[in-house]
Amino acid sequence: MKILGLDSSGLVASVAVVCDDNLLGEYTVNYKKTHSQTLLPMLHEVAEMIELELSTIDAIAIAGGPGSFTGLRIGSATAKGLGFALNKPIINVPTVDALAYNLVGHRDMVCPLMDARRNQTYTGLYRFEQNELIVLREQCAVGIDEIVKDINERGTAVVFLGDGVPVFGDYIAEHLTVPYSFAPAHMNKQRAGAVATLGLRYMAEGRFETAEAHKPEYLRLSQAVRERYEQQALAEEGKKHDIN
Repeated sequence: MKILGLDSSGLVASVAVVCDDNLLGEYTVNYKKTHSQTLLPMLHEVAEMIELELSTIDAIAIAGGPGSFTGLRIGSATAKGLGFALNKPIINVPTVDALAYNLVGHRDMVCPLMDARRNQTYTGLYRFEQNELIVLREQCAVGIDEIVKDINERGTAVVFLGDGVPVFGDYIAEHLTVPYSFAPAHMNKQRAGAVATLGLRYMAEGRFETAEAHKPEYLRLSQAVRERYEQQALAEEGKKHDIN
């Protein structure tokens, strides 16, 4: 089984190809470029380096959200385009699950933290049993205070990773009451290799969809939509005052 993995859900852009238990190639960049500039050229480069005919892949695994709204749309559009062109299924891998899978086999509870702005984080809680990912708390969008409270109540050691670590590091140090650590640099951001490898498991379980059916999972409204709703609510409140 050969899986193409794509991840553009955060600051990182990443492309990988996994064949059964082998990572054939991976290209990951975390540097001042928009994913619309990088994702397809990276795919082209990986395909050339490993002499890959895209028609030979079995499925396309995409980090399907949550994450950056723009990044998710770019990744989704890329996966859907390839799916339509190659007539291949899409494997929608939850972004936070894939991020946790970077630390497969870790002895401690795993807590990915993605910065969702406004003191919010895209997060979840996981552990591993003989390299199997066990979901303790499904990916969600919550305040950093809520996830730290949950971790404290569970009372077990935890390891953090993700672009939210530097954002919430001070809060963690001040409020966490259990032993904790942070993942090293080569494991602490999104990697398409993890998306593709987890995609292999999902494919074997029948968890895939058509390119037409695929859509990102945002978990919350975009900032633009939230601001529009806030403006509408203020306008409605103003009308009530005018009537009274």
